[in-house]
Amino acid sequence: MTRKEISWQFEEAKAEVVYHQYQGVPIKTLLIIFSQPRLVLSSREGFKQARVVCNNSNPPQLWNLLHRDWQLYLDSVLADLGLSPQEVAFLSTGVDIDDFAVREERFAEFRICAVVTAGVMSNALRIGVDEGHHLERDGKFEALGTINIIALTNASLSEGAMVRSIITATEAKIVALQDLDVRSSYSPQYQATGTGTDNVMIVSGVGAKIHYMGGHAKMGELLAKAVTAATKEAILKHQKEDFG
Repeated sequence: MTRKEISWQFEEAKAEVVYHQYQGVPIKTLLIIFSQPRLVLSSREGFKQARVVCNNSNPPQLWNLLHRDWQLYLDSVLADLGLSPQEVAFLSTGVDIDDFAVREERFAEFRICAVVTAGVMSNALRIGVDEGHHLERDGKFEALGTINIIALTNASLSEGAMVRSIITATEAKIVALQDLDVRSSYSPQYQATGTGTDNVMIVSGVGAKIHYMGGHAKMGELLAKAVTAATKEAILKHQKEDFG
């Protein structure tokens, strides 16, 4: 196991990429670590208090195994990192973690930072137009390309503001896809709105209280700008890797 500290810092948080293995296969995990637990809203886990947020990448040779027993994989990865499930908010992707992008926006004392990984080559879709081919049974899905968005702020967000932040971040992601003219993998005559496995994580801060994160609010504007820019950069970085 090796660790690479990321020079970026947000408030008191530190970030690093951990290079480790699962059953002999190399995997990577991006960790953002806080000194104290933060309120997190994840489209994967809902609301929770977390001291660490993770984005884990796993290569295609592990996917069949992960589909059979995701919980075993999750438990093993967290144990390898020396973390407990209770203190972690966890996302995963097939995209190389080293292709992550970061964008920060500021206004007055407020800061918002978006950390994004994005792969759209295999399963970009237009929601509501393309068919959903993967059926969930007992929490198990097939995983493909994914756009994972982690948005952090120094402001203290109400729960309602955190929910609205997911809407704003999703709208901003769609703007990025439109700007890059990303097409549905299944219906290329249509622009894509995302992939079928995208996730968003909102991490609240401890500063001034914010109750609204829509597009008419300055904080909503900052969030949207950060997410759009980071998503576009992440897509282009990953495409460059795919095409060599």
